[in-house]
Amino acid sequence: MPTAEKQMERPPAAPPRPPRLTRNKRALKSLRLVAVAYSHVERDDFPTREAYEAELEVEERARQVLAELEKLNIPARGYPADRYFFTNLIVDAPDIVLNLVDTLRGHDRLQTVIPAALELAQIPYTGAGMRGLVIGNDRQLFKHLLTAGKIPTPDFQYITRRGTKVQEALGLPLIVKLNESGGSVGIDNKAVKETVAEAQEQVDRLLETYRIPVIVERFVDGPEITGAVFDDGHKKHVFLAEKQFREKADGKHYFTSLESYQDARSYTYCPVEPVLARRIEPLARRAFGALGNRDYAKFDIRVDEEKGTPYFTDCNPNTAFGPDPGLPFTEVLALHSVSFADVLASLMSKYAKRIRKKG
Repeated sequence: MPTAEKQMERPPAAPPRPPRLTRNKRALKSLRLVAVAYSHVERDDFPTREAYEAELEVEERARQVLAELEKLNIPARGYPADRYFFTNLIVDAPDIVLNLVDTLRGHDRLQTVIPAALELAQIPYTGAGMRGLVIGNDRQLFKHLLTAGKIPTPDFQYITRRGTKVQEALGLPLIVKLNESGGSVGIDNKAVKETVAEAQEQVDRLLETYRIPVIVERFVDGPEITGAVFDDGHKKHVFLAEKQFREKADGKHYFTSLESYQDARSYTYCPVEPVLARRIEPLARRAFGALGNRDYAKFDIRVDEEKGTPYFTDCNPNTAFGPDPGLPFTEVLALHSVSFADVLASLMSKYAKRIRKKG
């Protein structure tokens, strides 16, 4: 294996100018109770330990969000998404549910149960609705919608059964992903394959292990950009940051793998060059609307190092939301001088104003 090398450094772009997020202090004072909903995680619900451990952090993240709400003098309480979840909400009747639920019984696709029930109960909630979560948890659907909206995404193949031949027309190299699941589950340091035969072996292994469909995607060599979108009710703000990797995950390519989450030094963020940022920002806003996102979302974008084309590879409609500086959404916004407290206050303010108007 070739020796890993430090990513080539480019001259840093100028620090982005911090935006002003809409915030209404009077509306915030009117909130009686905010419910922070989060995943109830049990080991038996997950096919592998790595998938289980990837979800454990949500409990601590919920506690951190509750502490931030307390700093804003907003009454709040945590609600695990277990069998008593909806009964407790009906009894307590919160003004807003801040939805941090990633999985139900170990399945990302069951996320839609939460907004469905909240809409039936007419309880306002943050984040994507049913449509946005269905799309966000189905990579092949997400990519078809991007293509229809003329938003670049790499060529791909959707595979549901072992033995299905990987299409050589996709080109090389290839990266194999689970069609659903977040946190880079299934994407290890060896996820990028140099031959069709290697990709075929990875496809069959993932299908056997996780028992869900997979995506085989043309891997785009070049910079990796994290795009965060936040809608404060008046404007969809786009925040971009480029990952500067310490070393190549597999000795050949720079990309985010499951192992990189265990290494705080695996990459750092830096500002995106202004010309490239201006090219990506309108695409991010279009993608946000086309994919049914609401309030906030995160996009993974790979930029072709030869053509300069930005390719949208993944979307997280309800991306990890919390004050931990290691969370991509929070870290990217911090690069733009926007704190989590600013975002949380703006988000709660938006919903509080709507509640006051209805009242």
